[in-house]
Amino acid sequence: MNKTPAYKTALDVVFIIVLVIASWWLATDVFGVLPSRIFPGPGAVFSQIVEDGEKILTGIVSSLGIIAQGFVLGAACGIGLGLLLGSQARVHAAAEKVVAFLSAIPPIVYIPYGIALLPTFRASSVLVIFLATFWPVLTGTLAGVSSVDKRLIDSARVLNVPRPKILLRVTLPAALPLIFNGLNIGLCLSFILLTSAEMIGGSSGMGYYVKYYSDFSDYTRILAGIIVIGIVITAVSMLFGMLQRRLLRWR
Repeated sequence: MNKTPAYKTALDVVFIIVLVIASWWLATDVFGVLPSRIFPGPGAVFSQIVEDGEKILTGIVSSLGIIAQGFVLGAACGIGLGLLLGSQARVHAAAEKVVAFLSAIPPIVYIPYGIALLPTFRASSVLVIFLATFWPVLTGTLAGVSSVDKRLIDSARVLNVPRPKILLRVTLPAALPLIFNGLNIGLCLSFILLTSAEMIGGSSGMGYYVKYYSDFSDYTRILAGIIVIGIVITAVSMLFGMLQRRLLRWR
C-alpha cells in the first residue's frame, strides 16, 4: 500500500480543521442551531483565548511541568526495574502477575494519600503522574524483554559481554518497540489524570482553568480551555511520536 505524502496529510488535516470551524460558525453565529449561551461562536472563543493568553500560558507551563516530572521519573523507574526483573526468567514470571494486579488500580485513587502525605498538591499530582506512567512502562518493558531473541543474548554472553552492557546495548534496544507502547499509554493517562486532578483540587493548570470558569457558567472560557488542552496534548503527542520514530528508525 502506497504511503500518503506528509504534505498531503497536512493539507487534509488543515481542510478538516477549517471544515469543523466553518460548521461551528454556521451552527452558532449564522443559523443559531446551537444555543449561543452554551455554545459561543468561534470568533468569541478565539478572542477569549487571545485575551486570556497570559493566564492560559501560565496554566500550560504548570501542567506541563507536572507532566514532565512525573512522566520522566515513572519512565526511568519503569524501564530500569523492567530490565532488571525481566532478565531473570523466574522473577519475570512472578513479576508479570504482580504488575498486572497493581497496574489495574487507577492511579487517581492515590490522590487522598498523596495530599495527606505530601506537602503540596503539586507533589501529589506528580505522584499520580508517576504511577500512571510507571505501571504501563514496566508492563511494556517486561513484555519487550520477553520478546528479545534469546540468540542475541546468548551470543553476547559467549563474547563475555558484561551483564549491564547486555541490558543496555542488546536487551534495551530490542525491547524499545514494546517499551514505547507503554510510554504512549502512560503519556495519554498522564494528561487525563492530571486534568482530572486539577479539576478536583488544583489551584493552577489547564484543568483548573476549565473548572474555575465552569463554576460561573462561563462557557466561552470553558470552550477556550477545552480547545487549548486539545492543542497542547496533540502537540506533545506529535513531538513524542517524532522521538519514537527517530529512536525506532532501524525497524
